[in-house]
Amino acid sequence: MIDTDRITGAARELGGKAQGTIGDLTGSRRDSAEGRVREAAGQAENLFGQAKDQAMDAVEHVADTARDIGGRIRETVGGLVGSDDVEHRARRAQGAAEEHFDRAQRSVYRAADEAADYAEDAYERGGHVLRRGTREVSHQVAEYPLASLLIAGAVGFGLGLLVSATRD
Repeated sequence: MIDTDRITGAARELGGKAQGTIGDLTGSRRDSAEGRVREAAGQAENLFGQAKDQAMDAVEHVADTARDIGGRIRETVGGLVGSDDVEHRARRAQGAAEEHFDRAQRSVYRAADEAADYAEDAYERGGHVLRRGTREVSHQVAEYPLASLLIAGAVGFGLGLLVSATRD
């Protein structure tokens, strides 16, 4: 099952690429920077979703393997009727298999938590960069309002041309 973080991350990444490309084409540093930050945030979210998916797949695989081993042990014990020593050893082996399963499950959960923490940190850093970039762009707009207005008008005109060209 695909995690929703993968879908939203891919969409955010694609939107960021488009905004960055438009910013590059129009010479808008603001759009270019915002686009790159959104692209990076989308990548981080997508990777976070992939890590969660892989962790859950690993947990399911370990659980299936442990159930399979337990079933085989029960079958073997059932086939050796009357031998208390063999039954005792089989139960001990089943306990060891369950212990290994528990240990493996804890390791997978720990790895998933670490991957989630890493992705969350990357997402937070992306937000910090976006806020810093927004402040810088605001400063540039305040310092050069006429140039900013002309760039915004040119971008709007260009987008209008693109939209009207696709309708024809």
